Amino acid sequence: MSVSLMLFLAAQGTSGRSVRIVRHDGQVTDRAQVSRWLAGYESAWRAPGTVALADLFTSDATYLQSPYTQPVVGLVAIKRMWDAEREGPDEVFTLATEILAVDGATAVVRAEVHYGDPPRQEYRDLWVIHLGDDGRCTWFEEWPFWPEHPYAARDDHA
Repeated sequence: MSVSLMLFLAAQGTSGRSVRIVRHDGQVTDRAQVSRWLAGYESAWRAPGTVALADLFTSDATYLQSPYTQPVVGLVAIKRMWDAEREGPDEVFTLATEILAVDGATAVVRAEVHYGDPPRQEYRDLWVIHLGDDGRCTWFEEWPFWPEHPYAARDDHA
C-alpha cells in the first residue's frame, strides 16, 4: 500500500469524511494538530511558571514577537520572555484563534486577545507557526496589530 493511500485512509477516520493532510519533507501537520498546539499555548499562558513551554517549543525554537524584532532563541530564553511579558497565571484575558492555513509543517493563525475585564487592551495577531515532527514549535512569529498602532508605514519625510 502506498504512503499516499495510507494517509488518505487514515484521514478518513471513523466519520467517513476526508480530512486534508499535507505532507512535506516527512512532516505532516493538520488542523487538529495545530488546534491541540493552540490549546496548549493558551493553557500554558494561564498556568503558573513556564514548565508547560517544554511541551510546546523545542529547546532550540525561535520566537519573534514581531517580524522586525530580535528573535528570542532557545527554550530558556523563551521562558524568560514569557515570564516578563505576562502578569501571571491570574491575568484576565480572552483568546480566540482561527487557523487560516496549514501547509506542510507550517500554520498561519489569526488570534484575537483581549486583556482585562473590562478590556483595557486588545490585539489582533497573525501567527506563523512551524511544528516539528514531535508536534512542538520550532519557529513562532507574531504579526501583532492593535487599535492605536498604525497599520501601514508612514513617510514622515514628505
